[in-house]
Amino acid sequence: MLLWVRAGTAHVRLDGRPALHLKAGEGAWIPADGWAERAITTEPGTVAFPLWPHAGVGARGLSELTRFDVPSGWQDWLIQLFNLQVTPFSGRGYSPEAIEELLRRPGSRSPAPVEVERNPSSAGFASPAMPRARGARAAAEELVRDPALDLTVEQWASRVLSSARTLRRDFLADTGLTFEQWRLLCRLGAAVEFLAAGYDVDQVAARVGFASRNGLTRAFKGRFGLTPHEFRRQLSARPGAGGLTQRAAAARQTDDLIRMMRKTDTPAAPEMLPAASTPSHTNDIHVLSWMYRGSGYLDIGDQRYERERGVATWIPAGMEHVTGLRENSVSLPLGNASTGDLQLTVPLQVRFSPAWDDYLMFCSISARSGLRPDDHNPRHILDLFTEQVAAQRALSVPMPTDPRARAVAMECLRRIGEPGGTHDVDVRAEIHRAFRDETGMTLGRWRYATRMRIARDLLAGGAPPSAVARRIGYAHLPTFSAAFSRFHGLSPRDYQQRESERNQGRPRAGEGTAEGASCR
Repeated sequence: MLLWVRAGTAHVRLDGRPALHLKAGEGAWIPADGWAERAITTEPGTVAFPLWPHAGVGARGLSELTRFDVPSGWQDWLIQLFNLQVTPFSGRGYSPEAIEELLRRPGSRSPAPVEVERNPSSAGFASPAMPRARGARAAAEELVRDPALDLTVEQWASRVLSSARTLRRDFLADTGLTFEQWRLLCRLGAAVEFLAAGYDVDQVAARVGFASRNGLTRAFKGRFGLTPHEFRRQLSARPGAGGLTQRAAAARQTDDLIRMMRKTDTPAAPEMLPAASTPSHTNDIHVLSWMYRGSGYLDIGDQRYERERGVATWIPAGMEHVTGLRENSVSLPLGNASTGDLQLTVPLQVRFSPAWDDYLMFCSISARSGLRPDDHNPRHILDLFTEQVAAQRALSVPMPTDPRARAVAMECLRRIGEPGGTHDVDVRAEIHRAFRDETGMTLGRWRYATRMRIARDLLAGGAPPSAVARRIGYAHLPTFSAAFSRFHGLSPRDYQQRESERNQGRPRAGEGTAEGASCR
């Protein structure tokens, strides 16, 4: 593992030896030999990124716990590397050629990349399907990141808070494979990617968890009918077929980082991150993705939702979509929600200020790695999103200053999308008086005005009127249309058309509310 500290202080201990203390801007190489006995702890306020090179990296001379400095110019590259390792984005970070030049590696040249998916001879070489059950999927995701992890089923069960029997049952029920069969296919799928990326058979065997090249060769031929050498010869007959897979790209990037940290004269980092995108895919859970730097987009059908700096977007489960990053842009996943925790049919967005950056990175690391607080609650992200939506809405409506009345207003904002959510708040007479005195409206009129102003913002952002009606608590579109027309003097469609013309036809994704969201 590579551990990089962006902010705060982290401590690394191996085999009971004295701790290695890391401060902001420092990193550590943690060798696989000490994996079972290692302990990583962080001080409050610390943001530390764990990065997962594959097992073969350490075999080339980095067998000890090693500290290194990370210059500021390389830090966003490391954040993007984390993103590439935990999401479906396909990208290469900086090109190998640029890194070779920057790291002054004369005479070194990366092999021409080959895209496995487009090679007809690679049919059937894909990794196995992912299990759906929570514990099995967590284990599978870690194995996809590092197929060389060599744990027993009992150890995996303990790691994902399950039992060995349940873990075995879930793998078989969800994939049709035993855990051991699934792990073998995962390793062989990774082997295909690394062979296509130009790694030799010995390197590939170490990276994907085989004790020797002979073991890899036997398993590879038993599965695919040809040896790794024969597979590489087939690939060499089809040069220049495309880009590296995500896993192979991440391995190449990590190799370059290892070479960088071993040099005493660290080169300057390139200034531009290349664009990246995911393939068209569907999630079985809702995913919250945040733009840390630059801009990007989310395409669902023919609708494009723009993603600007600081915007967090809930991507609905069950919808085929493509997520993209423009040049010099970085995004991070903040967390997931099940369809039971969050009722969501269209993307929802909210904006966080730069003051949130470190905390949101901490949320991302906690959600997608093993480096998390002991009391980590994965549903916390739902409350965080909902609170930010309520705070953002408060900027567009007159708010009472009386503390008790303001608390009622914030509760109404949080619950505005729930059926009856704006009407069943217990309100005493003095709260009604405070609303009249401080906003010029009765509480009932304030609720109505709030819903209509939020509806206006959602429509201006391109959300369909039917979706807007649901998201502010109207069960029927005609009822919402009549209420909107009374307040704004235009029907929802007429208002949306006018705003679209004002924006010269450039659609923007509107702000949303995590309707129905709750922490249990």
